Amino acid sequence: MWHHAAMTTAAFIGLGNMGYPMAGHLVSAGHEVRVFNRTHAKAERWAGEHAGTACETPAEAASGAQFVAVCVGGDDDVRAVCYGDDGALATMPEGSVLVDHTTASAELARELGAACAERGIGFVDAPISGGQAGAENGTLSVMCGGDQGHFDSAMACIDAYSSAVTLVGPVGSGQLTKMCNQILCAGAIQGAAEAIAFGQKAGLDMELVLQAVTKGAAGSWYLSNRGEMMASNDFPDDFGFAVDWMAKDLGLVQQEGSAMGANTPLTAMVHDYLGQTQQAGDNRLDATSIVRRYREQNGLE
Repeated sequence: MWHHAAMTTAAFIGLGNMGYPMAGHLVSAGHEVRVFNRTHAKAERWAGEHAGTACETPAEAASGAQFVAVCVGGDDDVRAVCYGDDGALATMPEGSVLVDHTTASAELARELGAACAERGIGFVDAPISGGQAGAENGTLSVMCGGDQGHFDSAMACIDAYSSAVTLVGPVGSGQLTKMCNQILCAGAIQGAAEAIAFGQKAGLDMELVLQAVTKGAAGSWYLSNRGEMMASNDFPDDFGFAVDWMAKDLGLVQQEGSAMGANTPLTAMVHDYLGQTQQAGDNRLDATSIVRRYREQNGLE
């Protein structure tokens, strides 16, 4: 396949479960890639595996880069790697584009967009969906907010690790779209948890129940990919999308919702179940482990 973006100098900041493979796909697509990670040893390991360069600061990684991607934990982490003398904005050249893949607030996106505009740098807020498997397979869905021109120039790089990329509207729209995504996920998780606990309370063989309902109108990604795990109550550590992360994301939804007067009762309910799950110490398990709360309420645990 012809890559029109041959050898863009790119920086990738944040090598977590998602960022590590995403940065690798940039190398595979023929870009020159420099990385920064808070734990430097991880950046060194990545550089050894992918013929890229590990840098000591975000500023060093971003120096002279046409494309800088950030994929960190939340608002404060984004600020920490973008601002200040060691931050990416200090060294990004005019005309380059900063793409933030972090799931953060829409407010942060607008703030960062303004900071970039002052420096003649493009900005796209571009949260992602598709999980670690999507990052590893290069099949992420990317929801973007920004100007068409900035989006078009960023696409050459985003293309390397995604299968669906949508420019939804101006800066902030990507984060708001991700919030819609997480509300939908919360509904699917909650429905699956309640149904599975209900079926178990009724003494049904849940393997057969799942077989009966998964392919029909009630089917969902969660039922297909997590139903069995939820029914068996066998949640491996550090697998899937952690309770802590989903709780963070739904917190952002509620914050944004209350600021604009949007009612999100389902989100509030699932956020509450996730809070109880955190208190039970299941912070690192997949978010679908909220099914345990339903079992407790039904006297099944």
